[in-house]
Amino acid sequence: MSEITRVPLQPIGKGALGKLWLGVMAAALAAGGIAWAAKPPMVNVATLTAGEGPSPTLDDVVIVNYKGTLADGKVFDQGQAPFPLKGVIPGFTMALQQMQKGGKYKVQIPSELGYGEKGIGPIPPNADLTFDVEVMAIMNAEQFQMMQQMQAMQQMQGARPGGQPGDRPGDRREELRAGPPPQGR
Repeated sequence: MSEITRVPLQPIGKGALGKLWLGVMAAALAAGGIAWAAKPPMVNVATLTAGEGPSPTLDDVVIVNYKGTLADGKVFDQGQAPFPLKGVIPGFTMALQQMQKGGKYKVQIPSELGYGEKGIGPIPPNADLTFDVEVMAIMNAEQFQMMQQMQAMQQMQGARPGGQPGDRPGDRREELRAGPPPQGR
């Protein structure tokens, strides 16, 4: 039979246990601080009116009514526009993915997920942004491109010189079928 080596344990001195616990607590607080500092910035999306249906994906285009304001309440942009999720600031992409058609939302985007240190136009550097958003439609990129092409074709047909409805092809069919106007005798 083999013999086991014995290691004598030293007694713990007075106050050593308290110091051990203080060390453990300091390590836990330091780890928590590092985790808090490493936490990525997030957008805040408040639902004012719930929408219906699926939320958009990164491959979708969302048509919205929106108003963007700075922290002091100054409006920097507003209107109705299509936003491809892959083509907007990261914070707006994150927010749109939480929305549904017909919904109204208030979105707060920290500067790190907006325009950051560079700013743009009326938006100063390091500006947090707030948006009021109403989702009008959600469609995939292919559907959106088809809709744009159809609108462009309609505009081309209606934008002929003179601008008279009868000047467009097909509007004078009835006149052509009737033949030439009668000549006076």
